[in-house]
Amino acid sequence: MSTEEGVTHTAMPVSAVTKNLGLRKSGKQWKDSKTPQRLRANGVPKGGWQKREEERQKLAAMKELEKQMTEERQEAIRERVSRIKERAEKKAENERYAKLSEKMHRKRVERLKRREKRNKLLKER
Repeated sequence: MSTEEGVTHTAMPVSAVTKNLGLRKSGKQWKDSKTPQRLRANGVPKGGWQKREEERQKLAAMKELEKQMTEERQEAIRERVSRIKERAEKKAENERYAKLSEKMHRKRVERLKRREKRNKLLKER
């Protein structure tokens, strides 16, 4: 390093010297020439496709699990609703038979019950 009138000059290392490519068209020889952009140099990891594929598979598995859990929850709700409906139907039927037994004889009401159950079973087939 040599100093002349307060200005310092540094010698460039040998590895920093580039090939002489001639004069630049723009006339700005002091500017560094640009190099092609390489993604690896910017920190993009190698094997990105495999990682993305693994992430997709994990996401698909998670969505499948969520779907299964929501389906189970919906099935439990449906079962509960059907039990409540059946209970209400039985209660309404018992009340109807109670009203009929007030008007008719007990044995006749029992015969009606049996006959209705037979018809109900035939309808379900």
